[in-house]
Formats: sequence, structure tokens, C-alpha cells
Amino acid sequence: MASRVALGKKLGHVFAQPQLLERALTHRSYAPEHNERLEFLGDSVLGCVIAKHLYTCYPQLNEGDLSRLRSNLIKEETLAGLAQQLDLGSQLKLGEGERKSGGFRRPSILADAMEALFGAVLLDSGFEAAEKVVLGLFVPYLQNVDVLALGKDPKTLLQEHLQARRISLPGYSVVQIQGEAHAQSFCVECTIPALKITTRGEGSSRRNAEQQAAQAAYQQLKAR
Repeated sequence: MASRVALGKKLGHVFAQPQLLERALTHRSYAPEHNERLEFLGDSVLGCVIAKHLYTCYPQLNEGDLSRLRSNLIKEETLAGLAQQLDLGSQLKLGEGERKSGGFRRPSILADAMEALFGAVLLDSGFEAAEKVVLGLFVPYLQNVDVLALGKDPKTLLQEHLQARRISLPGYSVVQIQGEAHAQSFCVECTIPALKITTRGEGSSRRNAEQQAAQAAYQQLKAR
């Protein structure tokens, strides 16, 4: 019981109907009455709240950028990370097989439970309460990430950064290839002559190596 109270404090919501919280924390492997319907509801709540927040707080972004941001904020990886912050895994009701296989750490299970929690709050106290819980988790997260960079690959970020400063785009060249044909490793150099920046990246393909080199160059630019 104490752990449920602690979870409620972290969420910023005290359930008037505790059974909804219990349902949200129940995986299908544990009982026939599980959290999948609440997950369906919570997914819609989450998408709506995040869309509204992005629309309101980032008026300079177009529809494409807003959609990209929303997709990255509501994806499994982000939700699982928030669930870990809440220590949600220790609260889940899992069947014996899921417990033994480490289901309490599985990103998909954690992400689904987060969505189920949002759905449970909606049914318990309405949309405003659910919105408050969602934003209470996501606003601090947004404050600690580069919002405009979410979902963009390093080469795109580097290109946009240089274009904004009217600097010529970088050049990429393969400087080394190692290994057999079926297991090659590429080393690529990224150069920005105007800024005297040269970085290298390695990867299992030329594309991956270019992305690593671009990431290193972008970090140098951001540090200046």
C-alpha cells in the first residue's frame, strides 16, 4: 500500500478509485482483468496532451516538425525511461513467467503501463487531471533535451546548423575500410573547411560512419 501512495505522489495524483490504479499496473500475464484497455485510452490521452502542449509552446514550428516531435515524445523508449524514473517496474503485477524473464524491465511492458496509468487517471478524475499528470512528467523531460534535435539524425542536424549560419556544407570521405566483405568496418572523415573542423566516425557501413563523424562535428559546433 505504501508503494502505491509513493507512486501517486510521484505522479501528482491521488486516485479516488484505487481499483483503476491496480488495473493499470496489471499485465495480461497476471490476470484476465488487465491494463490493455486502459493502455488504449491512455495512448489517445497522451497524444492529445502532447500535441496541445507542442502547439502552444512552439508556435514557430510547422506541422511536420510538430509531428516529428510528438512521435519522439510518445515513443516506447521515452515512455519506458519515464517509467524507470517512477520505479514503475517494481509496482507491476506480472505473471510468474514474465517476472522470471525480467518483464519488469522490458521497455514495451513499462511503456504500456505508463499509457495505462494515463488512461486510469482520465477515468478517475477527468481530462484536466490526466493532462496535469502527463505534463508533470514530460515538461521536466523537455527542459533537459534539445527539443529541436529530437528525431533528427546527426547529418541533418549538422546541415541545418551550417545552413542557418550560411556556412558551406560538410564533406565526407572514406579514409579506411577494414575487414572482410561480409564484416567490414568503415572510417569516414567529416570536414568543414570554413570552421577548420575535421572529425572521424566509424561504423559497419559508410552511412553509419558518416553519422558518427557528423555527430562529432555537431558536438564541436555546439560547444563553441
